[in-house]
Amino acid sequence: MNNAENRIYTGQPEYDRHFWDAARGRIRQEDKLLAGRILSLGSYSVPDAANTKFSELLTRESLFRQLSTTLTAYDTSYQIFAKYTDDLAEFVPEGGDIPIYEGISDFETLAVGRHKLAAFTKLSEEFVHDAAFDVENYLLSRFARVFGRAETDAFLNGTGEDMPTGILCSGKGAETAVTTDSITYDDVITLYFSVKPEYRSRGIWLMNDTTALHIKTLKDDNGNYLWRESDDTILGRKVVISEFMPDMAAGALPVVFGDFNYYWVITRSPLSIRVLTEKFAAVGQVGYLGFEFLDGKLVRREAVKAIQMSAAETE
Repeated sequence: MNNAENRIYTGQPEYDRHFWDAARGRIRQEDKLLAGRILSLGSYSVPDAANTKFSELLTRESLFRQLSTTLTAYDTSYQIFAKYTDDLAEFVPEGGDIPIYEGISDFETLAVGRHKLAAFTKLSEEFVHDAAFDVENYLLSRFARVFGRAETDAFLNGTGEDMPTGILCSGKGAETAVTTDSITYDDVITLYFSVKPEYRSRGIWLMNDTTALHIKTLKDDNGNYLWRESDDTILGRKVVISEFMPDMAAGALPVVFGDFNYYWVITRSPLSIRVLTEKFAAVGQVGYLGFEFLDGKLVRREAVKAIQMSAAETE
């Protein structure tokens, strides 16, 4: 059965009912859940309606799902085509030849991985068996929160090995525009203008609290602050804070600026959950393992650039 057929069955009310019965530890009817079973994990895809709700909750929790381009690709193998060159448009005189532009070489093919992200939570059997307790909303919200934080960290700091390729990944993430011992007013201005206007017009600043506090103190020669407090912008572009951005330590990239639409988040499967009823039965609890498969890549490196702190001097 292929993925398209799976989605038909997991969208049926019968599948929805049996899935949440199983989540409450009730006797499951395996044949009613086979369409959503993931043999390698021992888990089951959540019903379609629940997965839609989970996706909405995850977007609120995952910073990059708010800033970046998000795609869904449930197929076993998948590639994305990233366009790297500028489009060509020319004025042509009446009767003149229209230039033919060969665009085949504009695209680079990038392979997309299926990186597994897992999370675990437990509930008391008293809650699970209480009909008044909304186990569906609880689990979806809980997994959205923990997955959202893990995603944000990976989309920033991921190495590309068994995880997404993060914005800060050396050689594959943001290009370095400035290298400095201590971030100055001029460094921030240089970073801003290092980004091409086509990306700068939709640019966003990204940093952590410590770096933000430092940049808030920067002034020009006339005593004007670089950071505008009224709307938290620098040079008219919004500042976004993430705890997963590094501090201003040697070799780190504490500030990035650019168009994050060129970072692509690819969801490779719906959320799936494995219910562990026997493992924790002795302590009156039910365990839940949640899984998602995803990838993330910066498809145009010049769209996002960074300030890099100088490496520590070696003795």
